[in-house]
Amino acid sequence: MKNIPTELLRTFTTIVDLGGFTLAGALLGRSQPAISLQVKRLEDLLSIRVFQRNNGLQVTEEGEVLLGFARRMLDINDSAVTRLAKSRISGQVRLGIPNDFEVSFLPRLLSQFGQAHPEVSLEVNCDLSVTLLKDFQQGHYDLVLATDSLEETLQPNTEDEFHETIVWVTNGHFDWFDQQPIPLVVYPIGCRYRQQIISKLNAAGIAWRIAYSSSSLLGIQAAIEAGLGISALAQSTVPQGLHSHLKIENSPRLGHVKLVFKHDQSNQTDATKRLYEYLYTGLEQSSS
Repeated sequence: MKNIPTELLRTFTTIVDLGGFTLAGALLGRSQPAISLQVKRLEDLLSIRVFQRNNGLQVTEEGEVLLGFARRMLDINDSAVTRLAKSRISGQVRLGIPNDFEVSFLPRLLSQFGQAHPEVSLEVNCDLSVTLLKDFQQGHYDLVLATDSLEETLQPNTEDEFHETIVWVTNGHFDWFDQQPIPLVVYPIGCRYRQQIISKLNAAGIAWRIAYSSSSLLGIQAAIEAGLGISALAQSTVPQGLHSHLKIENSPRLGHVKLVFKHDQSNQTDATKRLYEYLYTGLEQSSS
């Protein structure tokens, strides 16, 4: 009977979650060649192929089967380690995150944090960044991740900032017609992506119209998939099934968005500090 090393399973699941060997290596502290070698060891051990590399990085049918087992095995492993380690961190953390991050890699990070610190209660809310920042100032959150002022510079001003590329998002079948206003699928007024799209299109002299507006990422995704229009999101948050583009025909590039953590460093619990460190590391690796 063969035994599958958990480190190989963790590498495999991390590649799938982050969408690439390089990002997985950065998060796991290994070089890209080392990550490739671990995948080969896993494939040789099981005599299967887990990735189809002819058309991008696609998980094979056998890889999908292994992925389900791998997640359960790692959950059991991590739960055992956590239980025996007897983490002393406890308490409640009120966390606010932007709507477009609710279905990206953040849920996986929060799940892993919960397994590592089962005595910490997370109260997570998704909303527009402008609302999150306002509510943070009023003391409704212990920690907030939000999009802040949009800038063209790529150099963060503080250690709590990251920059993400904003991309156009389509269903893959969008046709650009110069004589017609561009149909936009956007978040409500106050969304920084919406501000950036309209500002860039106005500067380029391109006509536009609001075709659909929703405060939910799932609503935005459904409208794009249905062909109602196009939108823009941070590159790392584009849902599977949609297509990202730096440019579409004559469209302008959309620049970058600043992601910023808001927390009171002088007055925070150990649980808040640990969650911040966990999310900061995840964002740092995903944006590298």
